[in-house]
Amino acid sequence: MYNECIEAEERDALMLHMTLDMPEEALGALRTDPENFARELRLAAAVKWYELRRVSQERAAKIAGLSRAEFLAALRQFGVSPFQYTAQEAVEEAGRD
Repeated sequence: MYNECIEAEERDALMLHMTLDMPEEALGALRTDPENFARELRLAAAVKWYELRRVSQERAAKIAGLSRAEFLAALRQFGVSPFQYTAQEAVEEAGRD
């Protein structure tokens, strides 16, 4: 439990907080609350940036606030292939772990 609290504090300490102006009806149309909307927006942005090869899976998962496994499942829900690497990129990525 202690380690989980420390990890959460470290994660929150490194987070950038932003304000976004959004028409009120956007939340109503999506039938969501502001907190869930922010979570969905982060996920959608992370998936799109990954799809465009602007960020790695690892970075996209962090942006979305998910584990890498959870992010891979989200890619499936969005219909985005998890395989965005050339053979050389895959070798380089494997060497980082």
